[in-house]
Amino acid sequence: MTAVRQDAWSVEDDLILAEITLRHIREGSTQLAAFEEVGEKIGRTSAACGFRWNSCVRKSYEDAIGIAKSQRQKRSYLKKQPSARGAQVAGLILGNMEEEYSRSEGLGENTLSIDAVIRFLRQWKGSFQEAGRQLKMLERDLREKEDELTELRVENERLSKEVNLAQSDYRVVNDDYKALIQIMDRARRLAFLNEEEEEMKTRFKMDANGNLERIE
Repeated sequence: MTAVRQDAWSVEDDLILAEITLRHIREGSTQLAAFEEVGEKIGRTSAACGFRWNSCVRKSYEDAIGIAKSQRQKRSYLKKQPSARGAQVAGLILGNMEEEYSRSEGLGENTLSIDAVIRFLRQWKGSFQEAGRQLKMLERDLREKEDELTELRVENERLSKEVNLAQSDYRVVNDDYKALIQIMDRARRLAFLNEEEEEMKTRFKMDANGNLERIE
């Protein structure tokens, strides 16, 4: 059972929410399934994850969402290719069988030999299997690149947030430094004025006879 947390969302929680949700979008799954997976991972309810995504996190990943949807469309297209390729191969097999049958007629034979049929079927079976292996390799490479791209975009978002925080901290420190310099400057001016006032004051001392004498 998923524990219900009441504490605030951390930057790491937001990154986990974004990464898993983008993966589900890319793979053609639903956001509800993504929120449930996130909830299980960070100990929150799926409703809380969905609210956080829609209210705060989503707007920071609009570009990544568009890319994930595009990748989902590409995957859907690739999944449809084997059936189309199979129909194409079947057409080629039939065409070659007809060609073989025509050559058999030209040699005076009335039927297409079973050996010829088996030969063509084996030939095109091998070609079809090889094409299938190459397609699977391409799909695997595509998934790896898509995952790598998503990770890089999430990392870029995290670094951008850190840079923004660092810039904010720098502005605060810089403002404090300027304020300190102004305070020190005013204190120095005040001390200088006090020294001038002391120097301008008239000074007296008492002589041996008890009379006050002005000191220049």
